[in-house]
Amino acid sequence: MFENVLSVMIFLPILAGLVMFLSPVNKGVARLAGFIVATIILILGVELFIGFSGTAAMEYVENRTWIESLGINYSLGIDGISLLVLFTCAVLFPIIFVVFSTRTKGFYANLLITQGAMIGAICATDMVLFYIFWEIMLLPIFFMIGLYGGPKRLPATLKITIYTIAGSLLMLAALIYVGVSYHTQFGEWSFNIVQLSRLDLSGGYAVLAFVMFMLAFAIKIPLFPFHTWLPDAYTEAPTSTTFVLSAIMAKIGVYAVVRFVVPVFEIEFARFALLLALSGVVGMMYCGLAAIAQKDIKRLLAFSSASHMGIIALGVFCMNVQALTGSLFQIVAHATSTGVLFLFVGLLEERMETRNIGDLGGIAYRAPIFATFFGIAMLASVGLPGTSGFIGEFLIILGAVKFNVFIGFLAGTTIIIGVCYMLWMFQRVFFEKTNERTEKFKDLSLVETLTFLPVILLIIFMGIYPQPFIEKIEPAAQQHVANFSSMPETHVVDTIVPTAGLKHQKN
Repeated sequence: MFENVLSVMIFLPILAGLVMFLSPVNKGVARLAGFIVATIILILGVELFIGFSGTAAMEYVENRTWIESLGINYSLGIDGISLLVLFTCAVLFPIIFVVFSTRTKGFYANLLITQGAMIGAICATDMVLFYIFWEIMLLPIFFMIGLYGGPKRLPATLKITIYTIAGSLLMLAALIYVGVSYHTQFGEWSFNIVQLSRLDLSGGYAVLAFVMFMLAFAIKIPLFPFHTWLPDAYTEAPTSTTFVLSAIMAKIGVYAVVRFVVPVFEIEFARFALLLALSGVVGMMYCGLAAIAQKDIKRLLAFSSASHMGIIALGVFCMNVQALTGSLFQIVAHATSTGVLFLFVGLLEERMETRNIGDLGGIAYRAPIFATFFGIAMLASVGLPGTSGFIGEFLIILGAVKFNVFIGFLAGTTIIIGVCYMLWMFQRVFFEKTNERTEKFKDLSLVETLTFLPVILLIIFMGIYPQPFIEKIEPAAQQHVANFSSMPETHVVDTIVPTAGLKHQKN
């Protein structure tokens, strides 16, 4: 793998998107160019995954001085914590350009800019650099929903904009506090996460900064009760945008908690771990129950996605090796299953001109390949053994029981809700009697079949043989938990989180 591969993966799609905006090309050329760029990123991502050694250290590191007087650097790198998030972003984007061909060149340009900014946020090891990419990746989302969304796109765009801006401002304020604290304690400026992990933060301001960071990321994940923007945004956004929001962007919110919040605010994180874990479980339960009541299949999947993000976040909040490894594994599992389901729903809407479950039925008889692929992704979403969804959820629940038996019990039983509404939806849409709409439904074309097939095979492969993925992420998870567990004796954490298994000794 050549040097600066991470920079290429970041700036190639961003520059391609900007050129696309400025060039007088039609949407067909823009779509083809977008597919070529996304395919290049896919090839680089797969090569990077294969070449990743799986140690706890950062790999493919790039570090250049940027604003020396403030200690801000252009600093990139990946480890086992960021690897699968980056892999997901690289693997899934080309599908969008193949499946949907009805958008303008501006839409495809926004998609490319979003991909580049997402990769930048995933690879950044400097907090300021992360914040810049975090903001950049949100701007195209606003345009894609506001310009290309459904009939209620403007209220949905306004809601997600208000939520996101509020979270970003809170993060910026907390970021400044962290930088000033580092300068006060060590006499120099730095925003590098390795350096910031040396900070000894305590008191009311530290708690406030921790809350600010967590609110920013809780909105993006989203965690209960900060999820209210999600159903409207996911429903009104173009399906490809919903796919990006659900499959990748929400995962970056979880990743950011692990990468930036836990190392800097380990004391506060431990103190609030039980409350955060409860928030994840309550979100799973609430969104699962809300999904049961939906008649719009896309809105049902929106609540389902929020419910699954609850269990992914839960694995982070438990902060033991099993739960954290499960969360990192589940990031890919959820992205490939629920993300693909959103794309399938987009195809349904495009061909049937409806997303109402009651208007559909009997599609399995008309489109067996489509039904088979949909069924595999659906079963992975509910965690069927033999699919990718089972491995991640099993590890998270195992870690949750180790963290707190009651939390683990709630998480395990809440998964049953997802099984209920998913099977109900699948039965209604695919195995009821056909009607005038569904009689004309066409199965996947050869190109569409070949596009989705690798993802479906990945779902099965990860479920049958997960070890190649786990062995790359587990060393980093072990190192991360070990660093988190070493805290001073003066902070009596075990009285607050009695089963977290934390040690009382800081390096």
